[in-house]
Amino acid sequence: MLALLGRGLAGLARTGAAVLGRAEPACCPVLQAARGYARPAAKKKKDIPSHLDDLSPTMLKKEYANLPIMNSVDDVVKRVLSLEMASQREKLKVKKQQLVEKVRRSPNDNGSFEVQVAILTARIRTLEEHLQKHPKDKSNRRLLLMDLDRRRKMLGYLRRINYGTFEKTCQELGIQYSPPQPYTRRVTKRWLVKKALCIKVFQEKQKLKAAVRLRQRRERQARARAAREQQEKQVQKKQAQEGTPV
Repeated sequence: MLALLGRGLAGLARTGAAVLGRAEPACCPVLQAARGYARPAAKKKKDIPSHLDDLSPTMLKKEYANLPIMNSVDDVVKRVLSLEMASQREKLKVKKQQLVEKVRRSPNDNGSFEVQVAILTARIRTLEEHLQKHPKDKSNRRLLLMDLDRRRKMLGYLRRINYGTFEKTCQELGIQYSPPQPYTRRVTKRWLVKKALCIKVFQEKQKLKAAVRLRQRRERQARARAAREQQEKQVQKKQAQEGTPV
């Protein structure tokens, strides 16, 4: 609106100058203020494709999908309870349910590694789309990295224990798994000196512990020997009393 106002004022000034036969004023306060408020329109950001776009708008929400009464309700009620008027969180619940149905072992399976990987995959994709729109959101970026690390560990466990289940899970969920790279450290002179010092300190500590353990073992042996001798003396005294005539 301010931009249109500025253009209108500029047009009126040019028209008045042409009618009066004068040139346009070089520094008109009104035009200067209007030009200062006039800003170019911001470019509209491109729509980022979402992994929730494949959900049909006619699908019911997760809480109402399996209710028998939904077959006899009015179309307006169905539309209100459908994904057409659902929030992002409710759509995410339906998407999680779809991914879980692909990999679950049985209808009652709600906590296996495959199900947890499916739930994490839905959350990760939602966070990735959010960060594409808001790249400076550090809190959600931290949550994304935590979920990625947790999913990587679960997939690594599945890969070691049951490779067939691991392949099936990755194929059904569309995950491209890359094993973590082995840890390598650049060897430097400082690191070598530090490592040698740590080894020497560890060896000295082990020697001290060995001396303490030896002393404790000798003390235990001495106590056991004394207890055994005392028991033998008591047995001999008892036998001597039994053998003495009354």
